[in-house]
Amino acid sequence: MRRKFLVLFFLLCLSMLPAGLSSASVAPVERVITPAGIEVWYVREPNIPVISVSIGFRGGTALDPAEKPGLANFALGLLNEGAGDMDALTFQQAIVNRAIQLSGDASRDLITVSLQTLSRHRDEAFRLLGLALGDAHFASEPVERVRRQILNTLADEEHNPHTIAARDWFSDVFADHPYSRRANGTKEAVRMITPEDLKVWAKERFARDNLIVGASGDVTSEEIARLVDIALAGLPARAVSLAVPEAVFPESGATQVVRLPLMQSIVVFGLPGIKRGDPDFYAAYVMNYVLGGGGFTSRLYQEVREKRGLAYSVYSYLAPLERASLYMGGVATRNDRVAETLDIIRAEIARLAVQNISADELSMAKQYLTGAFPLRFDTGRKVARVLVQMQFENLGMDYLMRRNDYIEAVTLKDTLRVARRLLHPDRMRVIVVGDPEDLASDGL
Repeated sequence: MRRKFLVLFFLLCLSMLPAGLSSASVAPVERVITPAGIEVWYVREPNIPVISVSIGFRGGTALDPAEKPGLANFALGLLNEGAGDMDALTFQQAIVNRAIQLSGDASRDLITVSLQTLSRHRDEAFRLLGLALGDAHFASEPVERVRRQILNTLADEEHNPHTIAARDWFSDVFADHPYSRRANGTKEAVRMITPEDLKVWAKERFARDNLIVGASGDVTSEEIARLVDIALAGLPARAVSLAVPEAVFPESGATQVVRLPLMQSIVVFGLPGIKRGDPDFYAAYVMNYVLGGGGFTSRLYQEVREKRGLAYSVYSYLAPLERASLYMGGVATRNDRVAETLDIIRAEIARLAVQNISADELSMAKQYLTGAFPLRFDTGRKVARVLVQMQFENLGMDYLMRRNDYIEAVTLKDTLRVARRLLHPDRMRVIVVGDPEDLASDGL
């Protein structure tokens, strides 16, 4: 009963975290250097007895060996499966009994490990985090259990048209580049991965020169420094040096069809995009809201769904990676209307590059993008993760204060310039998964 109460109280605390973190009201970000020399970006929230920490390790699934894709994902699935002097059951009981949340995930460029704990359990929580990162067992029984789980996930993905479309789009665009590798791996690769592979991966990637730390909580900066050292000071000084080469988007557009007996077709499309540090990024961000990022108000939604009823939803978004820049989108539509839907999408992309958005569209985009910004910070976990992303993308410690100013500064001249720069439908790469009646591979 006590355990259940602690879990409920923990969730209640998270739900009470302030939603008012905006460019006007966000608590200042403090740069903390621990006694061991680890840099932490910290936002103090003294009213809620919860500590959240997010730890980023540079280099994500793109650094998986070519012959063993899915290695990072496999290793992260074993963080809670025994470390130090505790076997898997003992370690998990130590976490559950204190309502601690410990998890890891991997993007193409970044490994992220997250911890949340009630403040009164902080010493034990950070000790367990340190064991998971520096002394995980990767014992045979948990490894085989997690392997079966991953293989089951991969089997399910083989029948998921959305997963197939995204996977094949990245394979088409990036070919032999590391970004084409599947985050979850392949069945053959997952079966090959050994406990020793997992141990080596953790030792090579979890290192002090490779980490980025963001935290939010109710303790002093001196205390968060002490806690971070409990978890991270014992990690190896240096990660193994690995690099991902710059990726090149194909020069010409293409359409590929993956035939499956579905009632409707799933479409993923994309163009070369814009990197996060580009001076035109915010202009592109605003422009995209009008084109396909604005939900019910976007041009793609209006043309594809509202006027013609071709799809339930259609969308676009900027997807900047460290070694590539993408501008992606998607739609699901009837098999007999796929070509028509893609024609409309291409036409809207081309039209925006010529006619630009209107003053009213610019105003509405700015109003939404600035007003919705605080919703990203309604939990300590989100604050900690954003602090890691800010460091990873070199946005500056005062980014939370300045971000909305960047949006407000975008002009119609800026959006036209970036539209002409990015919107070239002849370069669009398209993957269609389904049984389209009016479309074949390599062109309409």
